Amino acid sequence: MIAAAEALPLTGLVTSTPQGIASRIIAKTSAGNMTVFAFDAGQGLTEHTSPYEAFIIVLDGDVTLTVGGTAVRALPGTITRLPATVAHAVDAQVASRLLLVMLRDGTP
Repeated sequence: MIAAAEALPLTGLVTSTPQGIASRIIAKTSAGNMTVFAFDAGQGLTEHTSPYEAFIIVLDGDVTLTVGGTAVRALPGTITRLPATVAHAVDAQVASRLLLVMLRDGTP
């Protein structure tokens, strides 16, 4: 979690590791969470699903997101929606950082 009442650069909240993936949860509530990821070039997340609606905002780099079988090139400043229960994957073409926002629907 990050401290309140501070303006922090998103790209400074997580540092990539050689041939790896790093992440940092910056907010987590019952309504959802926000996580900053850093992927080294050639790294990614294999296809998976989530029960929650999610959005990926690319902070720097170049990633290919596969959402429901459709490949999407995502560059800095872009946002991509990942619908709940739809398979998706992440592949970093170069060292990249992104912000993942997951939203829960609040249904018990």
